[in-house]
Amino acid sequence: MDNEWMAQGRCREMDPAVFFPSDGVGVQVAQRICAECPVRVPCLEYALVNRIDHGVWGGASERERRRLLRQRRLAGIRTAHS
Repeated sequence: MDNEWMAQGRCREMDPAVFFPSDGVGVQVAQRICAECPVRVPCLEYALVNRIDHGVWGGASERERRRLLRQRRLAGIRTAHS
């Protein structure tokens, strides 16, 4: 996967700890930063493809990414059986 998009992320000059919060308020702070990021979509896709378990990536929390992966998996099963 091409990672050149990383150089354009709003997070590149920020403390990485911001994107690895320990509480829900921290997640919301990170998500607000990601919301205005020009590379939010490839960042999220990177985290999903690489099964990154921790932190906020592409504006999605760990829980949200697990939900997205589950939805994709179920959609793939439905498509395979169609």
